[in-house]
Amino acid sequence: MHNENVYIFLGFMSTMNRRATIRDVAELAAVSVATVSRVLNGSELVTGITADSVRLAAERLGFRLNSIGRNLRSTKTQTIGVILPTLTHPVFADCLQAIEIKAADSGYGLVIATTSYDPANEERASELLLRNRVDGLILTVANANKSRLLEKLDREAKPYVLVYNQPTGAAKHRASVGVDNRLAAKQVTEHIIANGHRHLCMVSGPFAQSDRARARARGFADALEHANLPATAPLQVDFMRTDIRAQLFEVTSTRPTPTAFFCSSDQLAIRVMHSLRSLGLRIPEDVSVAGFDGITLGDWLTPALTTVVQPTNEIAESAFTLLKSIIDGERYLGSARLHHTLRTGGTVAKPPDHPAQSPKKGTL
Repeated sequence: MHNENVYIFLGFMSTMNRRATIRDVAELAAVSVATVSRVLNGSELVTGITADSVRLAAERLGFRLNSIGRNLRSTKTQTIGVILPTLTHPVFADCLQAIEIKAADSGYGLVIATTSYDPANEERASELLLRNRVDGLILTVANANKSRLLEKLDREAKPYVLVYNQPTGAAKHRASVGVDNRLAAKQVTEHIIANGHRHLCMVSGPFAQSDRARARARGFADALEHANLPATAPLQVDFMRTDIRAQLFEVTSTRPTPTAFFCSSDQLAIRVMHSLRSLGLRIPEDVSVAGFDGITLGDWLTPALTTVVQPTNEIAESAFTLLKSIIDGERYLGSARLHHTLRTGGTVAKPPDHPAQSPKKGTL
């Protein structure tokens, strides 16, 4: 190895035993400290290979600019980062509110970011929060088993707790709080089957954006298999798309026509019900619908939505309590599974004597 490269390598290794500084980044990238500052602050004055070299050096050293002051001496900021897919979904909005109340009681503030179910946005959001030196994070990610964001937090030993995610396999060590998605989905599907339905369809958000949806799909399949009913591929629809009539029109135009729909969230179930009614189908007289989450709005519908109820407030409060204990030095590995309940509303009933009538062509 060339002597110059040896020195650079040894200098790189020495930073592994301490927190990297901006000078370390400048040395590794072979640029000035001012250039590093410009690149990491998003200046357009430095671009191309130079900017790429700076970013690569910073990533290798685990360095990021401190957005809240270089003279800060405390190792804790009394702030928690919260990363959620969206705040337009009632579950995540309620979760955030419960975290905020619990955190305030303990003297903590929140820094919040949303990701629109996009793993690339998860990475950007995490960098924003880490630059603000949050003491730890509470977050929901697209895939808790395979996540660049979580791998980074693990490498940096940054405390975090997942909410709603259900890590499995090699990722089971990741702290998380939620319900058993697979079991809960199996139970609500069994309730639909117990009402006499033999042709069921699951409607879900994209599996690539939600490991919760994938776990619930496995529970749906478990119930079908146990009842010796034919397996059906879930209908995946965009989380952020409101009009899904065309997709439901296609499903309800097939034979055998589904007499019941299990939806991977209550918000999605409400969209499905609206679309089915616009296609001329009555709920539950022609077709039954069940959801997952237990949002308050579902109980206010007429008829009330049949759904799995997650204890959102308890999940949020438990996540904060667990995160605070990890920040304070306690070691926690694994998942906390809280109770769920089945709310048997009026949207699931026995199927009609004949298959549900699909809308006539041209009614879409």
